[in-house]
Amino acid sequence: MRYGFKIALRYLTSNLAQTGLLVFGVAVAVFIFIFMSALIGGLADLMVNRTLGSLAHVTVAAEDPDLPLLDTDTQATVLLARQKSTRAETGIIDAAPFLSVINTLPSVVASSVQIKGAGVLVRGERVRQVSVTGLAPKDVTAIIPFETYLQRGTLELSGDGLLIGATLAADMNLSIDSPVTLRTNAGVTTTLRVTGIFFTGAGQVDSASAYINIGTARSLFNIPNAVSRIELKLTDLYDADRVAKRIEDMTGLDAEPWTEAAEQLYEGLKAQSNTGLILKSFALVTIVIGVASSLMLSTYRRRPEIGIMRAMGASQGFILFVFVMQGSMIGLLGGVFGSVLGLAVLTPLTPDDIAKAGQLPIDVAQGSIGLAIVLTAIGATLAALLPARAASRIDPVEAIGQ
Repeated sequence: MRYGFKIALRYLTSNLAQTGLLVFGVAVAVFIFIFMSALIGGLADLMVNRTLGSLAHVTVAAEDPDLPLLDTDTQATVLLARQKSTRAETGIIDAAPFLSVINTLPSVVASSVQIKGAGVLVRGERVRQVSVTGLAPKDVTAIIPFETYLQRGTLELSGDGLLIGATLAADMNLSIDSPVTLRTNAGVTTTLRVTGIFFTGAGQVDSASAYINIGTARSLFNIPNAVSRIELKLTDLYDADRVAKRIEDMTGLDAEPWTEAAEQLYEGLKAQSNTGLILKSFALVTIVIGVASSLMLSTYRRRPEIGIMRAMGASQGFILFVFVMQGSMIGLLGGVFGSVLGLAVLTPLTPDDIAKAGQLPIDVAQGSIGLAIVLTAIGATLAALLPARAASRIDPVEAIGQ
């Protein structure tokens, strides 16, 4: 086998221009493969950060039971319409045991207990309807990364602290330490003080959301011993369906994954992933075709040499090994050079944070460099099988005569 490797290497070095051109072609295909992987991965992360950055991956809430059906003593067929309960939502009573169970799941990286309600902010003659969320001070950044969105003030939610979006603050002419009146749908009114102003880029969050201390929310919405919901962040957001199902089985609570709340976005991300897979497959097919066509040409040019080797006792397996080895070396060299080219070109283009406007959302860490090298080597080896098989079947007498 070592002798076969030497012959394969000699064939490759006997025409450096042709070999170099072939390796360069493979390297370009590998670069395209890495570029597409990095671009598609970065684009998916950008879409997730821009659209799901402010959303929980799983939302856990108390199940709203169905109203009971009335039984009849007659044998008559009765048509019944079942609706959900019309009682006021009580939330998850005594959430601590449920939270301790949920946090044991390895997929859960952050959790946040919340009290949700509706109200209006009043400042002079300006009135704005808002969605009010009560958060524990330690959970302020658990779901929404407010630390990256904060423009002014602080994220510390004291008893009378209020965290609002920049759009809402501009509409009501509010700034840090400005007093504002909050009137809840439960009929309770209190005065709060703006402690932080953020801008997420999500219209509804920036213009119609207010965040307060969870203790203050309990008083305002008269929920002394319950929480409205528990929001979760996962290590893998695409694992939300499985985690939600497991939480329902473990706790009996209603768990909704983001794939249901944002189904259109989920379908878009899946379509994007499938498109990327097709494009990367085309790049791999290009490699296979290029290597196969080049080795077929090499086989035809070296028919006399192959005939001499066969006449001197070289077996078909030996000839097959020589040409398959050529394909493997071309694939390996092209894969390495293409990966180096990808790193050199794409690393400076990778944003330090989320891509800004006009900037390509490239993430070289998702370039699948190792996978590109392995697939290229395997593809080139497989591409060499057909010309290698043809070379091994050459008739020695006919080949030498040529």
